[in-house]
Amino acid sequence: MAVSQETLEYAKDLFGGLSPISAKRMFGGAGLYAEGVMFAIIADEQFFMKADPILAAEYDAAGSDAFVYDTKNGPRRIGGLMRLPDSALDDPDEALDWARKSLAVALAAKTD
Repeated sequence: MAVSQETLEYAKDLFGGLSPISAKRMFGGAGLYAEGVMFAIIADEQFFMKADPILAAEYDAAGSDAFVYDTKNGPRRIGGLMRLPDSALDDPDEALDWARKSLAVALAAKTD
């Protein structure tokens, strides 16, 4: 399912305080970029944020879960992409806080 233009615009508004946000469509979804790195994806109209193991645990504690997709061998879980907590969808300050953390993970991975 393709990402709607409405969801792309919502993402830019939700995370706009981070820095200029760009989106690139990919695989029926979209990658969200800031400072030259992808910090999140949109899949099935949901936001999945970049996470290392420490940040993934924080997302998990906030009620989030990992990105999962189906393969011919069964579901595949990607622990490095965690769903944005529902509470952040209506709270731009909380969403921006999560986005900053995910951007930091993405930037650190770029330098590794």
